[in-house]
Amino acid sequence: MTAAGAALTVYRAAAWLATPLLQRHMVRRAQRGREDPARLSERFGHAGRRRSPGPLVWLHASSVGESLSVLSLIDVIMARWPNLQLLLTTGTLSSAQLMAKRLPDRVIHQFVPIDLPAAVERFYDHWRPDLGLLVESELWPNLIDLASRRDIPLLLVNARISNRSSRAWRRSGPIIGHLLNAFAEILAQSPGDAARFTSLGAKQVSTPGNLKFAAAPLSADGERLAQLQTRLANHTIWLAASTHTKESASIIEAHLRVRRRHPHALTIVAPRHPQRSGKVLEAIQAAGLSAARQSDGAEVDPGKDFYIADRLGELGLWYRLADVVFVGGSLISKGGQNPIEPARLGCAILYGPHGSNFQKIAMEMQDRGAMIPVADGMALGDSVSRLLSDSAETARCATAATAYAESHARVMDNVTMTLAPYLDTAVGRHVA
Repeated sequence: MTAAGAALTVYRAAAWLATPLLQRHMVRRAQRGREDPARLSERFGHAGRRRSPGPLVWLHASSVGESLSVLSLIDVIMARWPNLQLLLTTGTLSSAQLMAKRLPDRVIHQFVPIDLPAAVERFYDHWRPDLGLLVESELWPNLIDLASRRDIPLLLVNARISNRSSRAWRRSGPIIGHLLNAFAEILAQSPGDAARFTSLGAKQVSTPGNLKFAAAPLSADGERLAQLQTRLANHTIWLAASTHTKESASIIEAHLRVRRRHPHALTIVAPRHPQRSGKVLEAIQAAGLSAARQSDGAEVDPGKDFYIADRLGELGLWYRLADVVFVGGSLISKGGQNPIEPARLGCAILYGPHGSNFQKIAMEMQDRGAMIPVADGMALGDSVSRLLSDSAETARCATAATAYAESHARVMDNVTMTLAPYLDTAVGRHVA
């Protein structure tokens, strides 16, 4: 047995021993509203839908950001390979709720099984995928190794790996090289990602580009947008989008600094995790400030300090409403959320120093004047104030951001060209 094989055997044994604990953990998550109780069995590999005869391609996207990035790819696959069934798995409740609204009827959604041998076995027994497309950085040992042993071709699509993750995987020894080479090909987001995968032992790596550039602009309810634009036409607003709870103090500090120059400015906060909006509200109220919250049935109130927009799937509405946007997850060590989404919608974008998830993109956007870097809440407040006072600078930043996003418009063609032989083969397996 190879060293990698021995390490995987130990991992499988540990996962088997941990099964009772993980079962209790998942039940507790469901009780806390972090899993869907009605579909909890899917997390243990029990299918919630039937598989029809014929070729099936399985896509796995961990959470909201990854699943949004593959929606356009799903549309292309459906149009070009109409005989394929498509199965999309995700791992979070919020992504499942969003996909229920966004996925075409022909695409089946299931929760991905947790990485227990029996759960993964059941999943593959039922779905029997002809091809698996795992998105970004989903490197679950049992999920990958069992696919390899069953001769299920896998591709890692829109693949990324940070320097930090690369160092962590390097400490795993030979197991990482074994997992990476279970993929027929790794489609890296950038040359930097490709170099890191190669340094970990991957042999077949290409760089067709980042699929997030190919995603359709986030949608919005046109009637509601028009109503809000009319209501807020004479008011000063800015948006803190996809923020994490630990960024609340910095957002409040920024708001207070903005208010010095714009006394009646309204800060709209769209939390990355809507279910945690209560923590955001508590922080605002503890600072002696006022807020209205969408989930409480409140409408946007320009007389308040904050409006907490915590309804899932409406970020496109808020990006269209606000010219000045801070993208969250970047003032703390979360790697930053997606700056391409507001760039596609003509926003002036501010971004913190912790953008490892989009490091190359953030650097390029800053170099082109398409993004303004901010170090902390104080710098964020000062930059927002300046933009709100200077419509010409705001327009320049927004135009540069849109131009940057449009300069990568051929990504989908590149990705599709790379995937085509694998998708053709998946169809061909079922041709008599």
